[in-house]
Amino acid sequence: MYSNITTGAVHGIDSYLIQVETDISDGLPSFNMVGFMSGEVREAGERVRVALRNLGIYLPPRRITVNLSPAGIPKRGIVIDIPVCVGLLICLGYIKEEATEGVLVAGEVGLNGEIRPVKGILPIVIEARERGIHTCLVPRGNLAEGALVHGVRVVGVCTLAELVNYLRKDPDERDLFLPPMEADAEELLRRHYAGDYADLSDIHGQSQAKKVLEIAAAGFHNVLMTGPPGTGKSMLARCLPGIMPPLTPEEALEVTRIYSVAGRLTEEDGLITERPFIAPHHSVTKAALIGGGNIPVPGLISLAHMGVLFLDELPEYPAAELNLLREPLETHEITIRRMQGAYRYPAKMLLVAAANPCPCGYYPDMNRCRCTPFQVQNYQRRISGPFLDRIDFRVSVNRVSADELQGMHEEERSEVVRGRVIEAIERQKHRFAGTPFSYNADMDVQAVEKYCALDSQLAAKMRMVYEQIGMSARAYHKTLKMARTIADLDGREKILERDLMMAVGFRMPEEDTQESKAPAGEYNSNMKIKPLNRQGGHRW
Repeated sequence: MYSNITTGAVHGIDSYLIQVETDISDGLPSFNMVGFMSGEVREAGERVRVALRNLGIYLPPRRITVNLSPAGIPKRGIVIDIPVCVGLLICLGYIKEEATEGVLVAGEVGLNGEIRPVKGILPIVIEARERGIHTCLVPRGNLAEGALVHGVRVVGVCTLAELVNYLRKDPDERDLFLPPMEADAEELLRRHYAGDYADLSDIHGQSQAKKVLEIAAAGFHNVLMTGPPGTGKSMLARCLPGIMPPLTPEEALEVTRIYSVAGRLTEEDGLITERPFIAPHHSVTKAALIGGGNIPVPGLISLAHMGVLFLDELPEYPAAELNLLREPLETHEITIRRMQGAYRYPAKMLLVAAANPCPCGYYPDMNRCRCTPFQVQNYQRRISGPFLDRIDFRVSVNRVSADELQGMHEEERSEVVRGRVIEAIERQKHRFAGTPFSYNADMDVQAVEKYCALDSQLAAKMRMVYEQIGMSARAYHKTLKMARTIADLDGREKILERDLMMAVGFRMPEEDTQESKAPAGEYNSNMKIKPLNRQGGHRW
């Protein structure tokens, strides 16, 4: 007797369908599984045998062969327990073969017959819909995420006995026995968005840093905050998701897809409704940060997709790990290559980093700093120039005054700032309609030339700044993108001189300027950059 069951597997965040072919024939008793599979996949055979026995079904002493097709794709880290169970039950006559036509089944089986959740159900159901599958039988624990896919019937099952009873019923009676579930992503976002983040009004002073975070949220620009310990760098970073707009249904589904593949969804978390905030410790490994392993899984930069990746104490991270972020910061994805293929994971995160200016944290306050010039220079050189060049904003977060700390001035709430950010992003959506861009930071060179055009006077001034500072081409285009976002926050389509000069000022560390007392975010044409400060350390 022969049967053919459809199931799915994930590769990166994409999915592909697998045909599980089962045959029971005369011959020496055996249970063989073939089809370019790894050892952990072969273990499904013994689990299935015991689960069926505990259900009261004993496999006959005959030759049993299970083949996974297509055979040319390596099968690692996938779960085929339930498809093998259903295939064997068809061969044994417990289920009719036509009962599984146009049906995808997936899940892991326990020895007691319990059907347990598996990773990647969301992309599997999406692929099933694209391939014409009309019904997906998934573990009850994966039902909430599978139900987000419209155009296919998604049914959750708890036990192997329940699955068998469902397939043995007539098609007209199945919905009465186990009704399919369908969820509306937009409604879930409205109902479950809480926005429980730290509020900007809880931070006294730091108006420059707050302005930088507002611009960063509006254009998805990367930020580096430097300053002594205890000035509020970490708290400012934790406020950033609260001033970003809520996820759109498309963004929420994309983030949920990553969390599904990573196995980070619970039975209640059918949809990720909040922008992720990921803050790894500086002892994090390369594989944990960017993804990988023998069976690759998404890393923290992918889990921060469409959200914030916060790297506190930036110089404490190994240089090799920081340099691994250079490509994802440009391409917004990470590709992990193994012998069995390449795994692609999205990584469009807003990077926020915080750093002390020296090992003790108090440079250039020479009354408190006890570091030698060599220590300062060596500490600051831990971050490579190419990595810093990918940072849009660099802002100093200094000690606040006593009046500010005691709340003498009323601070603006995150909700008010978020309103301005949402208005700026709506302008970007209108501008970029029909293009692959969503935010100003996404623009390529051609788009920058089109949407960030400068008049002759501003172009001449930008040329002077470019030559004087020694900007790279990447920094030049990033500055124009930043100016575009500043203009969007002010509700203007045209970039003015103050927008451009504010962008230039925020890209230049104010400690690196000579004969200038201009505050961060402003620009003085007399600024001259010197490569070393008075203690011999290159400033960020």
